[in-house]
Amino acid sequence: MDPATSATHKPQALPKFARFELRQLLGKSAATTAWLAFDPAMGQELMLVLPRAQPSGGAALQSWLARVKKAARLSHPNLCPLLDVGVEDSWPFVTAERRYGVTLGEWLAAHPASTPAEMVDIMIQALQGLAYVHDAGMGHHDVQLHSLLLNEQGQARWMALGAASETASNKTSIKGNEAAPRANTADLQQVHRQRHQAERDLIGCGLLMYRWLAAHPAFDEADFGAAMNRLTPWGHEILRLPFNSTQNVPEVLRAIVNRCIANQERQRYRSARTLLRALDGWRQAQATESGGPLSLLMDRINQVGHLPAQPGLAARVAGMTSIEGQHAEGTASQVLLDIALCLELLRSSNSGQLREAAASGDGPILAIRRSIALLGVDGVRRAANSLRLWPGPLQPAQAGLMQRLIDRVRLAAYAGQALRPAGYDAEVVFLVVVLQNLGRLLVQYHFPDEAEQIEQLMRPTLASAGSEGAAAELPGLSEEVASNTVLGVDFDALRSAVVRQWGLGEDLVQMIRPLPLDKPVRTPGSDAEILRATASAASELVAASDIQPPQRCTEALTHLASRYSRVLKVNLADLRETLLNAGAAVRDGIAVAQTNRTAVPAEVVDPAEAGPRG
Repeated sequence: MDPATSATHKPQALPKFARFELRQLLGKSAATTAWLAFDPAMGQELMLVLPRAQPSGGAALQSWLARVKKAARLSHPNLCPLLDVGVEDSWPFVTAERRYGVTLGEWLAAHPASTPAEMVDIMIQALQGLAYVHDAGMGHHDVQLHSLLLNEQGQARWMALGAASETASNKTSIKGNEAAPRANTADLQQVHRQRHQAERDLIGCGLLMYRWLAAHPAFDEADFGAAMNRLTPWGHEILRLPFNSTQNVPEVLRAIVNRCIANQERQRYRSARTLLRALDGWRQAQATESGGPLSLLMDRINQVGHLPAQPGLAARVAGMTSIEGQHAEGTASQVLLDIALCLELLRSSNSGQLREAAASGDGPILAIRRSIALLGVDGVRRAANSLRLWPGPLQPAQAGLMQRLIDRVRLAAYAGQALRPAGYDAEVVFLVVVLQNLGRLLVQYHFPDEAEQIEQLMRPTLASAGSEGAAAELPGLSEEVASNTVLGVDFDALRSAVVRQWGLGEDLVQMIRPLPLDKPVRTPGSDAEILRATASAASELVAASDIQPPQRCTEALTHLASRYSRVLKVNLADLRETLLNAGAAVRDGIAVAQTNRTAVPAEVVDPAEAGPRG
């Protein structure tokens, strides 16, 4: 009989475990239970965590104790020290002091109006601790609201690492690795186990953020482990952060959370530091309009420059500047062979002091010959000498990817020269195309590992064969979403921040923004819009040329011709010819002649007077 309903109405005795009085259930999952408890011997409240399943025998108990004691030796500001690790009637437990904070579940109940920014601040701390744990070859094994503590100063700490039930811990660590070769050694199997546990921890972080932002748990499963088991490869359900959540979730943050819980395993985060970097990038991007994106790059740019010079630059500069009276156009054609030098001359010639001294033009200097005329031969030498020699800090494999991207950008720049309407300066078009691709170039050079992650996320993949035996192709993420989920900002934000830093002006920032792929191309109403459309078409053309198999490449080129037919007066044959000529220009280092086409109807832009002249 319930003591509370007895005739004598005696006070109900508090439940106990060993010497501890259990005062409040703080949370439970299939793997652990957390209690607020009182220790009469010490006269203080503490937190008590037990595995949900009792270890099955002495060997299992010793294994549990060894794992927890090993985790307890880890020391980090975002890990909660344990007060005690013990056993009562063959049932193990751990305790932690209450002074380290309340559980995240308690904190959220007391702060129902907490903001996404607050969540990111806390998750960054949590991921710092988790990254340290993973680096030590361990995992948390039960990421839940009751396993993360917050104190009054906002410091986050993980509690009770490794305290999950042994059975649940083993199951979740190796699930999804059944295809591992049988010939694996015990050490290699342990590496696989650690890797999969780390991935499970990161999915748990994604479910935690989902719960925070949506204000309800995924699949209505309070236990994140149970929700996780409904996702691939353990289950078959798809999960996305809802748009009708109680608060406005920024799109970049939404993309980061959705990547954590993506139904395609290859799209998920595999490293706590990668997720940490994405969240920190988003936080910095929100700090100030100009400071956020720049903070990701400026330190590295100051150390190794914006891009490395191409091999052989010193010899080329010596040749092109040996004759003081050499015409600027001849020198410019050589400078265009090196994108890093182009950008450095562009930056130097648009500095505040030189801009004021420029003889003409109120806008930015966008022609290399004008930059050379303004800086002089000595200025070209100084610009070349300021560049880091190829390949800078890149490893050989990274340098190969960097060179491939540079070649693709030059291909697009030469294609833009061929596609430009009559009356528009070839050098201006070349540089607008380069600047439009500046974000990609900077990420490939300064964040090569992240660039590879972005590339992987953008690639389509084949789903498992259906009932009819045909495998469906799953599309990759868009460039914007992929870069946001890796860096916390997209290429547009990085490109725009650097261009503003160089003093090129807001008009150019808008001009070099690629046209959206999901919207039709409208008739340009200004020179800047024509240049933007030309650069966008050139970059899209190069991207379409990479599509395989050939039939799909033809389909993409046909769509592209239709997309830009009104603006640039092109057809499929024009695009194919442009690719061939641009490829030859990349090999030979010569400008591509423009075809005889007008830009838009004469009443919008007069071809005889249109286009910046540099």
